[in-house]
Amino acid sequence: MPSGFDAWIGDLEHRHLADLTPTEVARALRALSATYVERRARLSGRGAFDTAGKRAAYALYYAPRRFLLMSHVIEALDAAQAARTIVDAGCGTGAAGAAWAVLAGRDTAVLGLDGHPWALEESRATYRALGVRGEVRRHVIGGPRDDAGWVAGGPRSPRPRNRAIVLSYVVNELDEASRASLLPSLLAAAGHGTRVLVVEPLSRRTSPWWPRWTQAFLAAGGRADEWRHTLSLPDVTASLGRAAGLDAREATGRTLLL
Repeated sequence: MPSGFDAWIGDLEHRHLADLTPTEVARALRALSATYVERRARLSGRGAFDTAGKRAAYALYYAPRRFLLMSHVIEALDAAQAARTIVDAGCGTGAAGAAWAVLAGRDTAVLGLDGHPWALEESRATYRALGVRGEVRRHVIGGPRDDAGWVAGGPRSPRPRNRAIVLSYVVNELDEASRASLLPSLLAAAGHGTRVLVVEPLSRRTSPWWPRWTQAFLAAGGRADEWRHTLSLPDVTASLGRAAGLDAREATGRTLLL
């Protein structure tokens, strides 16, 4: 387990269980799980964050699992050394970008982009607890004002070969028009040296667009992978999973890397 992980989990418990009991968080986790499975349309408006219970459930259950799965993926792809700056687009609580940065080392920094104020504050806390150099910026990926400039970077961005973009469980939340405009931008960025990693659930139902993206990534010289990994979970995450009737230790996902 990376240094700082236990401190991060302890910080999550201290903050999110200060005013809620584990039973209340487990109840919210069941509702949140139903949102992900049955009512995914609410996710584009960040319905996952609309109550304190759901926010606590997301932070204590989904974030640690995402961090651990992402760590496994980055190690398996031998991508740890790939970037000095990581753009975590639709960062949520910052777990995906932080996992990559922890493996890449202290010289790596993360820029977390998200449209939800709570997610940005939670990402700051994640970076701080894990000892990651990071900053956040309010930005709605695929929103009406998203010109995808974050893909290409700005004048202060590092050289492309030192830069990576991760989109973790966010592309499936975009509408079709936003996905259609995002794909060529990502391919162009990769063509100029930026490493692009897309992470999504292992579910055809949530991602009917995946075959098109896979074909485009493979045609550009990238790779596609599917993952099944047994996680070594912190006690609080495992306990919440059991209480909510979820198989917390088994993590699956699929990735596109270019």
